[in-house]
Amino acid sequence: MGKMNVRFLGSGDAFGSGGRFQTCMYVRPEGFEPEDQGPTRLLVDCGASSLVAMKRYGVKTSDIDAILLSHLHGDHFGGLPFFILESRYISDRRKPLVVAGPPGLELRTNEAMEVLYPGSSGSEQSFALEFVELKEETRAEIGPFSVTPYPVVHPSGAPAYALRISYEDKTLAFSGDTEWTDTLVKVASEADLFICECNSFEKVPNHLDYRTLMKHREELGCRRLVLTHMGEEMLRRIGELDLEGAEDDQSYVL
Repeated sequence: MGKMNVRFLGSGDAFGSGGRFQTCMYVRPEGFEPEDQGPTRLLVDCGASSLVAMKRYGVKTSDIDAILLSHLHGDHFGGLPFFILESRYISDRRKPLVVAGPPGLELRTNEAMEVLYPGSSGSEQSFALEFVELKEETRAEIGPFSVTPYPVVHPSGAPAYALRISYEDKTLAFSGDTEWTDTLVKVASEADLFICECNSFEKVPNHLDYRTLMKHREELGCRRLVLTHMGEEMLRRIGELDLEGAEDDQSYVL
C-alpha cells in the first residue's frame, strides 16, 4: 500500500495574510526524492507567489510532472506563467508538463501570459505542454493519481472545483475556494486528509468561515481536517480553535 506526501508550499490567502505564500501544495508518493525517476509528482494549485515558494523550499520546477488547478483566480493559478517561463528559460525543461483544471484553462493561461509577457504564449519551448480540462464528477488519471473534480460555489470566470486525489489506497481531498455546499460532504467522505479553506471566522461571500464549517463538521467524514487560505483574523485565532491550521513548509504523510 502506497503513502502520499503532501507539503504546503503556500497556505495563504489572496492577500498574503500572515506573510504566507499563496495556495500551492506539493504532492508526491512517499519515498521518492526529487532526483528520483519515480512516479508523477504534482502541484495542487499554483498561486502567483508559488515560484518564489518553490525556490525557498527547494522544490525545482523540473521536479514537477503535473499541475492541478482548482479554479482560475490569480492566487490559485497566477504562478503558472512564471512556472512555464522558468521551465523554458532557466531550468531548460525537457520532460512533458501536464496542466489540468477547469474548462477554459488553456485560453486563460495564454491570456495571462500575454498580459504579463506579450508574445510569450506562442514562443517555442523544449518540452511538451499538455492542457487537460477536467469534467465535473468525472475521474481523470494523472500518472498514478486518480483525480475527481466536484463543482463548488466560487465565481471565478470558469467552473470552480473541489478535488479528490487518490494514490493507491490513500485519498487527499481539497475544497478549493467555496461557500458551504453539501458537495463538500461527498468530497471529504473517508478522505485521509481534507484540506479546507477557511478564510474568515464569520461568514463572508464566496468563502468558507469557521462558524459555518463547525456546524457541518460531523457531516464531513474525513479522517483529518486541516484549514488553509486563512485571513488575518483566522490566523490570530487559530490557536484557540478546535481545528488544525496549515502552515507554509508543513508536510503530512497519508
